[in-house]
Formats: sequence, C-alpha cells, structure tokens
Amino acid sequence: MSQRYGGRWKNAKKGTQFTIMVVGASGLGRTTFVNTLCEKKILPNREDFNPDTAHQPTPVQIRPIHAELEEDGMRIALTVVDTPGFGDNIDNVASFNEILNYVEQQYDIILSEESRIRRNPKFQDNRVHALIYFITPTGHSLREMDIELMKRLGPRVNIIPVIGKADTLTPTELASFKKRVMEDIEYYRIPIYDFPNDPDDEEEMIEENNELRALLPFAVIGNEEEFVVDGVKIRGRRYPWGYIDVDNPDHCDFDRLRFMLLNSHMTDLRELTHNVLYENYRTEKLSRMSPELLEKELRSATTSEPGSPISSVSRPLSP
Repeated sequence: MSQRYGGRWKNAKKGTQFTIMVVGASGLGRTTFVNTLCEKKILPNREDFNPDTAHQPTPVQIRPIHAELEEDGMRIALTVVDTPGFGDNIDNVASFNEILNYVEQQYDIILSEESRIRRNPKFQDNRVHALIYFITPTGHSLREMDIELMKRLGPRVNIIPVIGKADTLTPTELASFKKRVMEDIEYYRIPIYDFPNDPDDEEEMIEENNELRALLPFAVIGNEEEFVVDGVKIRGRRYPWGYIDVDNPDHCDFDRLRFMLLNSHMTDLRELTHNVLYENYRTEKLSRMSPELLEKELRSATTSEPGSPISSVSRPLSP
C-alpha cells in the first residue's frame, strides 16, 4: 500500500508483533473485514445457519489466528483474535466475561514473565493492542449491549468502534448515525481510542489525529471480491447503479482504518497498551495483594531458581 496519508511520527519497528481483536454480532462482516484487511483469507466463512439449533445458547469462542503481513516493506506478525458467537444470545453477560478474561489473561502472562530472574528469549507478547468493535447499522443509536461491552472493555483495551455493513445506510443516514453514536459514547463516558495528542506533537500530527477522530466510528464495507472497472482492479461490491470500492475513502472509511492500524498508529496503540492499560491493570492487581502475600513474593525473589516465577514487582517488559 502506498503511503497516501502523512507518515506517523512513530514508525513501527521492523518485524513488529501486533494483535487485534474483532468483536461484533454475527452478520456484521467481521470475517470479511479481517480477510480484506489482510488481503488474504485467514478466517473461514461463517458456518451454515441451522434453524433447528438457532434457539440454543451458543457460547462465544475465542479464536486467535496468526498471519504474516508486509506493509510498506515492514513485516508484521499479526494475530487476529476472532470472537464467533458474540451477541447471538439474549443474555450476553457470559460473552462479556469471556472476552474480558481473555484480555486480562494476556496481562497476567506478562506479569508472570516480568517476575522471572531469567527471561524466556522466545517469549511472545499476545496482549490485545486494539479491539475493533462492530456496531449494527440500525441508524438510531447504540444498543444496551454495545454500551455495556465497551464500558467493561474500555479500561483494558484500545476500543475502535466501527459501523459494519455501512453501505446499508445512505450517506445522510450514515452521517446522522455516526453523530448519535459519538453522542452516546460521550454521554455514557465510554472509553475508546480517540487518537489522543501528545504535548510534543507537531501541527501535522495533531491535524492527522483530528481527521481520524472526526471519522469515528469508522464506516466499513468489507469485500474480498475483485472487479475491473475502467481498466482498474478494485475490491468491493457491485450494485445495479455501480460499484462500491472498499479502498476508496470517498466510499467508506476502510482504507483509513487499515492504514491507521497497520502503519501510522500501530506503535501508538502498542505503547498505550503497555504504558497505560497494562500498567493500570498491574497496579490494580498488586494493590489487591495483602502485605503478607507481597512480603512472601519479595522473599521468593531471592530464593527462586532461574526461570521460575518470582515477585511480580520486578522490572517490566518493554512494549
């Protein structure tokens, strides 16, 4: 992909490991979005619908899938955590807990690794750096499930809200829906990744963040089908009146979202995950430990064998 937008002031390191989680009700285009994002099929299509079992509760599944990508000459070890089954039940509390537990388990693994005298040189950091949350294009406002999920997950992960299958709305309906969604996010104080500016940011950086913030929630149209239009190959959908090109920023926000995730803001998402979200979790967990348990942990730091877990107050890993 060519660098059509201003390069991020923090370039991702070569060979960066990056993890995104995709969450949303079935039928919103999660699978197609991921395959379009990766420009290859890494998620299988949804299993055929069976009306005989539709009434039965289906627990959410957590499925990490790994893919190697190359973006502007940069190798990315991408992990996509899919969550099939989310939103398919009347009561989705169990789904919320499963997703939250998975995110926190990755933090616990980091805590354990930080607590070792001799670090594992092959250790892989699987913390979720961004959660892409698919909002149903109702044209009205956020549903109770949307609000609850984002409020619970927001303190633990960088949530990026998107409107799935945005081509079901007219441009006027889409603009109005975006406005109402952001009003709900502000009203309910839902923590999302809103492209925060640093005090040292230059004007170009601030302008780029402002432009991306104005697009929230991103309107996405995922499609793996290719067409040749006027001699140019595009990915998109064909309608009686013409074509929608998923990579055309005049048609949807997919291209900007993809570039932000895999290029311009990847490092920012990783650093926020490590320096803010993880550190908050780490502090909260340590503060809940009793003085006796903390003292026991500290004593074990001087007696543990190399490679065994010791005090979780040792030096942190880098992002």
